Order: sequence, then C-alpha cells, then structure tokens
Amino acid sequence: MFGRMFGAGLGWAFAGPIGGLIGWWLGGQIDGGQTIRQGGMTGAAGKTRPGDFAVALLVLVAAVMKADGKVVKAELDYVKQFLIKSFGRENAQEMLVLLKNLLEQDYFIYEVAGQINQQMNTAEKLQLIHVLFGISKADGNVHSSEVELIREIGQHLQLNTAEVESIMAIFTKGKNAYYKILEIDQAASDQDVKKAYRSMATKFHPDKVQHLGPDFQKMAEEKFKAINEAYQEIKMERGL
Repeated sequence: MFGRMFGAGLGWAFAGPIGGLIGWWLGGQIDGGQTIRQGGMTGAAGKTRPGDFAVALLVLVAAVMKADGKVVKAELDYVKQFLIKSFGRENAQEMLVLLKNLLEQDYFIYEVAGQINQQMNTAEKLQLIHVLFGISKADGNVHSSEVELIREIGQHLQLNTAEVESIMAIFTKGKNAYYKILEIDQAASDQDVKKAYRSMATKFHPDKVQHLGPDFQKMAEEKFKAINEAYQEIKMERGL
C-alpha cells in the first residue's frame, strides 16, 4: 500500500534526479489501480508538501549515513528509532523501505540539491539540515565525516555558513555555542544580541514549516527552543 507519508501530496519530488532514484519504489507501492493523491509529476513549482519533504530528507539522510564509507546495522537502528519517534511507526516503516534502497545507490549530491533549490524555500532547507544533524547525533556523536558532508550539503542548498553552523551548535554544544546558535560573534554588542534574537526567532518560527504537517513542525520547534535558550543564557551571562 502507498502509505500516509508519501501519499500526502507527492509532487515535484518525482521529477529530476530524485524522481530517478525513487521511480522503482513508486511502481512497487502501487497495486490494484490505486490512485496516488499528489500534485502532479512534472515538478512544477509550488508549496512543498509532506511527501515531497520526506523524500528529499531520505535522499540526504542516505548520503550522510554513507559519509564514512560504510553503513553499519547499529547506525540503521538509530535512524529507525529516530524515524519512529519523529513520524510514527507506520510512516517510519514506509520511509525505511525507501531509505534502504537509497543506501544501495550512487548519486551526486549537487544534482539532488539543485532540484531541492528549485522547489524549497530557505526555511524548508534549514529544516532539512536540522534533521541531518539530529540523525548524525543519534548515536551520541556527530562524526567529522558527517559534519563535512552536511556542510557540503548546506553549500549546495545555497545556505550560508553561519546558518549551518548555528544548527550544528545545537547538537555539538561546543565553545561559544549560544552565540553560534544566534549567528553572532561573542564580541557582539548587547543591542546586536537582541537584534539577532528577534531575527532568528522570526526566521525559525515553527509556523514557517506548518504546511509540512505536525511531525515536521514539532521538529522545527527544537530549533526555536534552542534559540530562546541561547538568548536567555547570553542575557544571564551579560546581566541583561
């Protein structure tokens, strides 16, 4: 059966290189003349739908999982639990079928990123990066090979370095993490800190991805909470 996640409005994801990667899977999921509710298979620009986002996410997740040259069972188990927690067991099972096939295929990130750039806005692309770092951290560590690839993906998605580093800081909690989350330097003035917080709170408000459905919106709330936490910590540090 064609499940809830991918049946919910798949459209542009079936065009271009992403379509080539998942075409086999589509045929295997349709039976008995089942009709797929989707926004057309021509790749026409429009609002990204949950199914489109999920497919793009899985393509990038597969690339990150293969970043160190191998995919071990433990890593796949971590991703499975992440998907179950984030999207529910039914959707997770459906996503894992596609993911396992993607892990066996070779493709070029820049081609996939090009298609994503044509169809997704900045808020959606930043959410992709957030999920990639979340999965990278699923085994307790954000590995250097994965960080390098996620940074490369960020470049191909036309995101600036500060945006990617901001998201990474949530998961790595390194030096000056709270400032990196707000995309500012530690030497920033108090006024600049307040300005950065307002800008980031607007930029990453969960409503920006509301159209992707409650699962993705809930994940977007993690970034929003991290921004608020970073601002509160800096305020306490500075006595504001």
